[in-house]
Amino acid sequence: MKIASCIGLSLLVFCATAFAQQHPEPRYHRANEAKKLELRTATQEPIAENRISVSVQGNQRLIKANSIARHKTGRFPGQGNPNFISEQSITFALPLTPEKNSRPRYYQLGTFGIGVNGVLFEPQAAEWYHGVRGSEWQYDALGGALALGFDTHHAHVQPNGTYHYHGLPTGLMNKLSVRSDRHSPLIGWAMDGFPVYALFGEDESGKIREMKSSYRLKKGTRPSGGNSPGGSFDGAFVADWEYVPGAGDLDECNGRSVKTREFPNGTYAYFLTGNFPVIPRCFYGFAIAEAFGPGGRNGRQDSRASREQRLERAARELGISAGTLRRALGPPPPDFRRAAQSLGVSEEKLKRLLRP
Repeated sequence: MKIASCIGLSLLVFCATAFAQQHPEPRYHRANEAKKLELRTATQEPIAENRISVSVQGNQRLIKANSIARHKTGRFPGQGNPNFISEQSITFALPLTPEKNSRPRYYQLGTFGIGVNGVLFEPQAAEWYHGVRGSEWQYDALGGALALGFDTHHAHVQPNGTYHYHGLPTGLMNKLSVRSDRHSPLIGWAMDGFPVYALFGEDESGKIREMKSSYRLKKGTRPSGGNSPGGSFDGAFVADWEYVPGAGDLDECNGRSVKTREFPNGTYAYFLTGNFPVIPRCFYGFAIAEAFGPGGRNGRQDSRASREQRLERAARELGISAGTLRRALGPPPPDFRRAAQSLGVSEEKLKRLLRP
């Protein structure tokens, strides 16, 4: 059994390194078209009893779990996923009263949160076009371009045996009786400590309805040649989508302010949605230790501090402010080609300046 013990000594310490080690070297892919997901039927009883405990210790919410769902799962290993489910030992210490930051923090791999059943939310796939890890062309796990062996809960298994969700946790939602005529019950907790709900919430008028994402597919075609896939923006890749403020009910992290049974005085909260990103791809929490980087086989974590130092160093070399460079790069995965054009430098130089 692989131990993933992540106990917070400050607001939150998230054991990004432990999870980064699960990802093998990227495979080479040439697919560039989105397809309908093929989901395997959930017919298998849990391999062990579900165990999860949630307690409050000081200013932290302590969550311990074995990552075994209460609902049936697909048969693993199977086509697209060669891994067996195994019990885990997971501990998260999340801030009890998280603070919202002024801007979002994106991540390319890692854990977004944990369900109330102790199963992890990990939406991103460690798969890139031509196997170029960390490039702009990361496949969206739910885009269907690659067969990743999901079951009907949009879940599969990590190499270390961790069963985890990439999309809507259908079985969990059914057990919690998520319904369209009432606000979603609590689905889980994000790694920054804010609560997670699913699909349905109150709008500004107090009416219950489905919360809509503000992401839309880009128009046109992707660049082609080299390590760029070409083809239409159809959802095969994360970068096919863009955030359009006001296009839906939620912000870029699929969040909004809500009042719920758990938080009658109000809180910021995340929502799982029916369309991209489904599970949020960024955090609005304050001072979290994110699992942004792809990590690599040695599990090296690319810390927020080192990333900011590289960005500031690159900005100085270019004679611009860090804010200007950050805006040019956009949200992860960064669009180096577009950023280089807007800054009047070569793409090669920009990548070199930002290289660890």
